[in-house]
Amino acid sequence: MTAPEPYGAAYLAPEGLEHVLLGELEHAGVPIALWHGRLALSPDPPVCSAWALDVWTAPQLHTVTSVKSAADILRAMQRNWSAYGVQHHRRMALIAERLPPVKARPLTFPEPAPTAHLGAWTLLAPDLLLASPTKTSPFVNGECHFIEDRIGPPSRAYLKFWEACARLRQWPQPGQPCFDLGASPGGWTWALAKLGAAVTAIDRAPLDPAVAAMPGVHWRQGDAFALPPEPAAWLCSDLIAYPDRLLALVQSWIASGLVPRILCTIKFQGETDHAAAAAFASIPGAQVMHLFHNKHELTFFWQQTGIVADVAEV
Repeated sequence: MTAPEPYGAAYLAPEGLEHVLLGELEHAGVPIALWHGRLALSPDPPVCSAWALDVWTAPQLHTVTSVKSAADILRAMQRNWSAYGVQHHRRMALIAERLPPVKARPLTFPEPAPTAHLGAWTLLAPDLLLASPTKTSPFVNGECHFIEDRIGPPSRAYLKFWEACARLRQWPQPGQPCFDLGASPGGWTWALAKLGAAVTAIDRAPLDPAVAAMPGVHWRQGDAFALPPEPAAWLCSDLIAYPDRLLALVQSWIASGLVPRILCTIKFQGETDHAAAAAFASIPGAQVMHLFHNKHELTFFWQQTGIVADVAEV
């Protein structure tokens, strides 16, 4: 076969959100030469992508004559590799058997994301290997898994909070005052309280009774958007709101100087507002990312300049 032109980057879309990633890349002027499953291959160098679960930042094409030659090429580059399989699954499995195993164990929260160097590879054809020794996510195919608590939290929303904290490698500490805006039924409030934080949960609706009874939890009935900024160590929110309204709220709390960290979910209804996502990302000190546990939404994190992380590197 004729090998395709070299690629400068590859963007792995969340399942079912390929069109959203494509829209973001088109909005940024990034051309896509080929889709391989959920992996969008571009001839251009990598750019920051909020909607990609993972970005392969240095993809290389190699013609391979056998399973052994493919494994030899990968092992010659580095030790740790994760595989993204779309086709040729048996051949990929045989190649993976010749590589050192990568144990993608679920995390026990609070635990930070792994720091071990990890690359990614796939077969575009039986004789064509695409391998990137570097990528942006520390997780295999961007998939962050936890040992879940299926009894305590009132919803699975807490997994977004856990994943964000694990990826950021910091989380609220015992006794720290935190706000949870739009808290009901209390998934994030539960996660904050489990860390020992002093949580003020704001919502018109009450919390799940079990969450409301947790030590350090105080529910205050009200509208999250009507609350004037107050001092706290963290401002958190998983509330449902239009992005422009949430942006105004975030900007008001940042301008107040009363909170050093903000963690919230940017939710999209209908068409994805890429301009709004870019507005969040343009805030100095901000990060915008799509988590494995996000749906049609992004996670926003902002940290005041000069603030030391709550949790040291481990």
